[in-house]
Amino acid sequence: MNRWLPFEWIAAVRFLREGRMQTLFIISGIAIGVGVIVFMSALLTGLEANFIKRVLTSQPHIQLIPPDQIARPQRNGPKVLEDAIVQRPSQRVISIDQWLKIRDRMLALPEVTAASPTMAGSALAIRGAASRAISISGVEPTSYFKIVRVPDYIVSGEARLTNQDIIIGIELAKDLGAVVGDKLNIQAASGTTMVLTVTGLVDLGNKGVNQRTTYVALRTAQSLLGVIGGVTTIDMTVQDIYAAETLAKLIEASNHVEADSWIVTNAQFFTAVQAQEISNTMIRLFVALSVAFGIAAVLVVSVIQRSKDIGILRAMGTSRGQILRVFLLQGGMLGFVGALLGSAMGAAGLIYWHSAMRLADGSELFPLILERSLFIDAAVLATLTGLLAAMAPALRAAKLDPAEAIRG
Repeated sequence: MNRWLPFEWIAAVRFLREGRMQTLFIISGIAIGVGVIVFMSALLTGLEANFIKRVLTSQPHIQLIPPDQIARPQRNGPKVLEDAIVQRPSQRVISIDQWLKIRDRMLALPEVTAASPTMAGSALAIRGAASRAISISGVEPTSYFKIVRVPDYIVSGEARLTNQDIIIGIELAKDLGAVVGDKLNIQAASGTTMVLTVTGLVDLGNKGVNQRTTYVALRTAQSLLGVIGGVTTIDMTVQDIYAAETLAKLIEASNHVEADSWIVTNAQFFTAVQAQEISNTMIRLFVALSVAFGIAAVLVVSVIQRSKDIGILRAMGTSRGQILRVFLLQGGMLGFVGALLGSAMGAAGLIYWHSAMRLADGSELFPLILERSLFIDAAVLATLTGLLAAMAPALRAAKLDPAEAIRG
């Protein structure tokens, strides 16, 4: 088989085999480094996916709302002000102007995956002697549940919303002593009253939210809040969640609405996600640097130890380019073999950690995400690191004078 291999490959493998202990130690070091990269990258990816899932499946990526209501000073004539002191008016429940056209315009955007109108407002839920202030969200289930996955958070009953139904948070149900099938008297500020049937209890993962959140059909909310045919928000999801703020600004500039993205409404969470990505990148960088210095150190020692061998090879007619390629191949092979072992170590450690670390209820702490690209990237990174680390020793070996190297 060796006769079919190029000279550079034969020499590189022989040099590595002759220094078995050095080769073993450097491959072990590379494997540990790559294992750390694979483990930490997959772990942080899983945690980030879990965070995003919990946050973005319970709220829209972008929410369109009517422009802020402002007051202007009264004028008596073209230049005379009746009152220069203007107080901010109370914000009434108003509909988005021409919301049907705006919704259709949003759905036509290639970046938008779903858009749904919502009628939101406040009311009072009464059951017997108990009463609680609630937030009403009137929705169209077929489109809204693609944005906020209410059925995924139902803990009792079902996500059914006809004109006579209501879905309430589990804490609100406890406060009212209500269960699925009970009737609630819903009273709006305008005095409009409706009796609705509880069809489902929802747990959105936040006690305060569960104490006040309710879902009803869009027409029901419009009747209760006295805004027939209107909507207060248009909720949307987008393909690229990290481009939501940029898209929101474009929408706001071209439509008579205000657009709030999840990045703005969850600023602390977004900052945490960014910090996590930066930390992941820094971990990869420093591990790669440690691997590079380890490979370079071993190959420098190899060049010094094999100076006479290199001199003999040069005297026998081996070119500088061939000597250069021998040591570059050594670096690349060390990196590649170490990457294979490290990827296996990292994946095994992550699988064990995923099975061992559980939440109090027994559910997984983070989803197990082992993407093929992660292992490919790790192998390419380690191999390139090996080649770059071998560059200086390889250049030194190629520049050795044959006579001086043999005299040693």
